[in-house]
Formats: sequence, structure tokens, C-alpha cells
Amino acid sequence: MEKFYITTPIYYVNDKPHIGHAYTTIIADVLAHFWRTQIGEDNVFFLTGTDEHGAKIAEAAEKNNISPQKFTDNISTLFKEAWHNLEISNDYFVRTTDENHKKIVVDILKTLKQAKTPQGNDVLYEGEYEGLYCIGCEKFITASELVDDKCPDHNKVPEKLSEKNWFFKLSDFLPSIKEKIESGELIIYPEGRKKEVLGLIKQGVPDISISRSNKSVSWGIDIPWDKDQKTYVWVDALSNYITALEYPAGENFKKFWPADVHLMGLEILKFHTLLWPAMLMALGVELPKSMYIHGFFTIDGKKMSKTLGNVIDPNELVNQYGAEVSKYLILSQFAFGAESDIKIEDFPIKYNADLVNGLGNLVNRVTNMVEQYMDGKIDVDFKDMNLGHEELKQLHFREALLTIWQVIAKDNSLIDQEKPWVLAKDKVNGEAREGGLGHEANKEKLTKILQELTLDLYNIALSLKPFMPKKSKEILDIITAKQIKKPSEPLFPRLQIK
Repeated sequence: MEKFYITTPIYYVNDKPHIGHAYTTIIADVLAHFWRTQIGEDNVFFLTGTDEHGAKIAEAAEKNNISPQKFTDNISTLFKEAWHNLEISNDYFVRTTDENHKKIVVDILKTLKQAKTPQGNDVLYEGEYEGLYCIGCEKFITASELVDDKCPDHNKVPEKLSEKNWFFKLSDFLPSIKEKIESGELIIYPEGRKKEVLGLIKQGVPDISISRSNKSVSWGIDIPWDKDQKTYVWVDALSNYITALEYPAGENFKKFWPADVHLMGLEILKFHTLLWPAMLMALGVELPKSMYIHGFFTIDGKKMSKTLGNVIDPNELVNQYGAEVSKYLILSQFAFGAESDIKIEDFPIKYNADLVNGLGNLVNRVTNMVEQYMDGKIDVDFKDMNLGHEELKQLHFREALLTIWQVIAKDNSLIDQEKPWVLAKDKVNGEAREGGLGHEANKEKLTKILQELTLDLYNIALSLKPFMPKKSKEILDIITAKQIKKPSEPLFPRLQIK
């Protein structure tokens, strides 16, 4: 593999960032760090950003008595600050209000206007749309999706709209999309999401309106040939994955497209797996290689909501634990892809158990013994054992961490069993050691144990680099030094749990 292009969804700026946004971004960050170690810094491109158009944004701006642009500037800045605090290593941050993005979207629309479907029909056509529209979702929804006549996600009665729009002939692309998913050309993971998408295709998906009347949506990109219409927010947003690479002629587009992994939450599965591939086919652009979809979150067993007051600000986690520990605590709780419960109340216990008593304790014990018994010098053939690499390639983040922590647990047990501090003594209580072993035999066994432990620490540190780059470097610097010394301060200070 010569390059790796990974994207998060671009986050809608109707509110400030929360732990759900952080989760997807942390996953992308770990993958980006991992692939940089495999293929080089310059061969990885990691994209994130913010989605800033649509009726919902205009509505929120009006409530705050500021212009939509000022509103989006403010919220987008909050996302940038949160990712900075979490030490996210994105290569680019795209905003859909960027002039360059808007210009390329207009060019994309013009290309789609001239394009034909696989059946020879116009990709875009004008039509009348009447339906129920939820501003919160920024989409039309069917009556069967309503609960007590309200949108189940936003608990609001949708508007009944009837207007002339431009439509994308999605139905003509569905057979090709189905074939590419079934053949594995477009990977959708986990398997349950793939089946869900194929089920949608089997049911039949109607053509999608790709514009809205200016009377309905005033904040967006003009349809270039129809100034009475604004571009539907999803067409605008999905295009970011190629506009950020300077499609169609930019060097980054030539180097990094197609995307190797699109990461996203379940709520945006339909647009990414159906509309986006269809748009790319219509443009004559190669499809992304894979889409990885994670499930919905609860917080301590409850749905995340402002009313319950359990919306977790990632900045608060960083303030309490630091960036790298926050990432570890989130990713080590559950497997990627599943419906997940983030147990914030367990974070302090897990921090002390895994990081203080586990990794931190192992580093202290091994470096202390090498310093005391070997004068800080030990001959180790350092080699990369690729701990957790296969798991990371499959986006099994928790499993990769479990693999690493199994080695940590094994090494701490080895120390308890072998008692190197006893081996370091030729006599115990003034008597020759059991079996009459001489000093040289004791030293040989001690050296072998400490070599094994030091090599394991080296591999633990290497394998943690995607998750904890700074802590990884700290450990590597200690154990690859000419003279190993126990850290003067604990790697992970113990938390006092109330």
C-alpha cells in the first residue's frame, strides 16, 4: 500500500462538539498514526471538518441574533479547538463555507447536469416534490418513520412541503451500487450494516431531491443554472471528501483518491452508501474502498441528551485525564461498530487499573531492576513484533488494546513469579540459594528475564504509538537509552477515587 486516505464525516455546526463526534475523530486519528508508521508520514491524508449550510443553521443563527456565517465561524472554531486539545493529527480541516469548497461544488453540479445514468437518462431532472420535511434531520421523511406524528429523532412535527426541485435519478444507479457492494469492491462494515444497505436497495429507494427552494432554504450554495434553488445540504456535504483534495486536477486528489476508509455514525449511513456512490459514478470517479459505520451511543446506559445533562464535552475529559488517556479510556471500552454505552463513571477505576497498576507499574518495575541489577545496561535485540497490527488493519481498536494489555499482564505476572530481586542475591538469609546455584547462574537467569521484559516493553511502546504517541515515545526513550533509568515521575499519576 502506497497511500492511505481516511475521513471522518464533517460535523454539523448546529451545536458544539460532544463525545460522539470525538469518538469518530479519535478512531480516524489512531488509524492515521498507525498507517504513518507503516507507509510514511507523507503517504497518509487524514480529513475532518464541519458541515455549515442548511435551514437548521440559519434557524440557529437567527435564534442567536447573528448572521449564519458568523454562527458557523463560531461553532467551527469550537470543533477545531476540541480537536487541538485532543491532539488530533488531521492533515486538513474542511469547511463547507470555504470559498474553494463552494467553487468545486458548483463545478460538480455543472458536471452532474450534463451527465447520464447507466440507463442513458439525465442524472438531474426537474420535478415536483411534496412530502414531510424535518428541519432537524435536513431531509424528507415518510409517514411510516414518524412516532406520534413526530420525527423520532427530534420530537417535532415535520413540515409539509410542496415545491419544484431538481432531482438526482438515484434509482438508475442502485443496481450498480448493489453489485459493487456484493462483490466487495465497496466494503461496508460491519456486516450488519452491509445487509441493511442491501435491504434498502431491495425495497427500492426513490430519487433524491438535490435542491431546495430559496424560500425554504436561504443559507446554502446556489444551483448554478437556477438561482431560485439552493443545493441540498447533503450534496454539498458529501462533496467535501473530494473538494478537500482539490478535485479534479489537484495533486492530492491524484495521489490520495479513492478514500481507503470513510468513517461515520449509523444515522448517516443511507446518504453515504447510496447517494455518495451514485454521485461519484455520475462524475466518473472511482468509489471509496470502504465505509465503516459505528452504532449509536448511550452515556452510562442513557441516551445522550441536553435535557438529561449527560452530553459529554471532550474538553472536560482532556482537562481531567489529558488527551492520550482520554482516547485510551474511550476506545478500550467497547468494540467498534456495535451499539455502545460509554461508562464515564468507570473511567477513574479503569485509569488506575490499566494505566497506573498495569502499564505504569510495569515500566517502573522493569527500569528500576535494570538500573539496580544491571547498572542500567542490558543487551537486547530490539525487534518489532507487530503487536495489535492485524487488529488495527481490521479497525478492531479495542481488540488491539486488549492484545497489548495481555502482554502487560503477562509481564507483571512473570515478575511476581520469578522474583528477580531474589535472583539478584547470591544468598538468601545468609544461606546459599536453593539448589546451590552459583552467582553466575543466577545472573544469567536474571539477565534473560530482564531482556525479555525490556523487549516486551519496547514492543508495548511501539504498539501504543497510534493510541498514545507521546507516552510511547517517553517509554521508548527510556528503554533505548545507553543507560536505562527508572522515570523520576510516574508515567501515570494515581487518581484518588472518591
